[in-house]
Amino acid sequence: MNKNNLTMRDAFFINLYEEMGKNENIYLITADFGAPMLDKIRHNFSTRAINVGIAEQNAINMASSLALEGKIVYIYGIAPFISMRPFEQLRINLSALSSLRKLNINIIAVGAGASYSVSGPTHHCLEDISLIRTLPNFEIFSPSNSELVNRYFKHTIDIKTPKYLRFDAGVLPNLDYDADDINDGFRVKKAKKSNIAIISTGYMSQKAYEISKEYIVDIIDIYSIFCNKNEKLFEYLDKYENIITIEEGFVNCGGLDSYINFHIKNKNILNLGFEKKYTFEIGNREFIHSLHKIGLNNIKDILDKLKVSKK
Repeated sequence: MNKNNLTMRDAFFINLYEEMGKNENIYLITADFGAPMLDKIRHNFSTRAINVGIAEQNAINMASSLALEGKIVYIYGIAPFISMRPFEQLRINLSALSSLRKLNINIIAVGAGASYSVSGPTHHCLEDISLIRTLPNFEIFSPSNSELVNRYFKHTIDIKTPKYLRFDAGVLPNLDYDADDINDGFRVKKAKKSNIAIISTGYMSQKAYEISKEYIVDIIDIYSIFCNKNEKLFEYLDKYENIITIEEGFVNCGGLDSYINFHIKNKNILNLGFEKKYTFEIGNREFIHSLHKIGLNNIKDILDKLKVSKK
């Protein structure tokens, strides 16, 4: 089976299943959220696969207890619910406690951004990066395809810190970027003679990649957002005169744009994202994006107005 052509969740669970067969210290907690591969994990590792029901706060409480005993813990839930309902537990049991003890806890949050587009604002997850960024000791992993998920998996075993993994719900194409080091947290697709960079994360890196086929722009896919400054990333960004950030989150509310704007000065920066309002209209993802003027054609219109050269 080609793990690069699966949903992020399925690719991750295949890796997790294989590792659980070798490492008895691994536990999986789910907040009443299923998956075909999860059934296999529960069948073969019944004492280490725990369903707490619709009780995200309890999932975090139980995970922190296991991690204090030296276990490697994975928590699986729907992104808006596993990131927002138990925020106090994330703050105290994971963020604060990990300042005193090493905790290896990995939150697998499925449905990032507008993955569940037709499910309405309850299932749109637009605030999670902003919220988790406020917590010390957390790393946010926001991949744009399952190939990155496969490469990152070993990191979840080796690095003893709370990690929030925001996965898209669908199958996304693999993207041909220049070589990168998974520890750097970003990758680049370069264009010749470009002085403009589009910075994106998660699903929006798919959209940025499509734009790069038509316009002479560099694309920077940020897949890890660290709690501390990423020196290598910001040193790399210093060479650009113009920067555009695009994200599936509320614009200027502490998400990816804030992560960039705080560290990059004296540049022309344009931040694109969701307007600060909830979307009750029903439609596919591109329709939802177009309502907030970040659809593919909206972004192309912006680039045309900026007189960005085409290929």
